[in-house]
Amino acid sequence: MSDLQNTKMLPAVGVALVIAVIGYLILTTPDQRDPGQKISDAINELHNGPDKAVRQLEDRTPGDKLEDAARDEKHDIKKALNQQ
Repeated sequence: MSDLQNTKMLPAVGVALVIAVIGYLILTTPDQRDPGQKISDAINELHNGPDKAVRQLEDRTPGDKLEDAARDEKHDIKKALNQQ
């Protein structure tokens, strides 16, 4: 690559790095809910099953919540397709 192409690519790499760092910081932010909010969230999740309600009482990062949601959707899809 020529020097001109390298200087054009440098801002794009910088922006991508900043986005990656911000995304990491957002996904690893500690749970800020107080005990009352956790209990309220658990009560709201009871209709989805006790295991999902109990999860709401734990300290979980947004990344953990996203992982749980993806796992739950995978399980629901398998159940809907009767492949469990």
